[in-house]
Amino acid sequence: MKVRVKFSKKGSMKFIGHLDVMRYFQKLLRRAEIDVAFTEGFNPHMIMSFASPLGIGLTSDAEYMDIELLSPISSQEAIAKLNQAGTEELEVTGFVQIPEGKADKAMTLVAAADYTLRLRAGHEPHTDWKNGLAEFFAREEILVMKKTKRSEKEVDIRPMIYEWSFRDEGETLFLKLAAGSVANLKPELVMDTYLQNFGVKPDPLAYEINRCEIYADLGTENDRKLVSLYDLGKTI
Repeated sequence: MKVRVKFSKKGSMKFIGHLDVMRYFQKLLRRAEIDVAFTEGFNPHMIMSFASPLGIGLTSDAEYMDIELLSPISSQEAIAKLNQAGTEELEVTGFVQIPEGKADKAMTLVAAADYTLRLRAGHEPHTDWKNGLAEFFAREEILVMKKTKRSEKEVDIRPMIYEWSFRDEGETLFLKLAAGSVANLKPELVMDTYLQNFGVKPDPLAYEINRCEIYADLGTENDRKLVSLYDLGKTI
């Protein structure tokens, strides 16, 4: 049985890297006595994979991990056991069975993600920066220099921005962006590019970013149909 675990990452855990999160869940699954399957061979390890590793310093409401079970367990019992054995800052919020086939590989399904972004106190530009966002997102193209492993290249990020809006009475910016292996856009790059219009030098410490959801695209090339990774499974 293959299952998808949904969890949030908050508080001081936002400073923990992906490898440490993976080790944490390996130990947590043992403590919670979840009967996870292991690979065969001389160096067996848990059959588990993560949808899209979260950057250090970001919080999240929707991280996903796929595992394979040897023994069935109800969603309610699994969530209770995992949270009882773990920390509140990495809270398990969902546990669903995923069908065999395309939907059982979250890592390859990722196509988009939702983010909220706020500017930290003391890091706001010395101008009414919000007034220009509508014009910025209305542009037909937004060119930026993106770094690759070997060089830099100019990329149009406008097609990777699917939605934007203000929330919390204008204090929070919501962004739905392309994510995954085909196209991947980080919210901090969007804001860095926008704020450069005002001569503001990018500051990696200026943003509070939260990932709200991760999506698969079940549509066609010309008709996007985004579905959360969680909704591809069913409660056990």
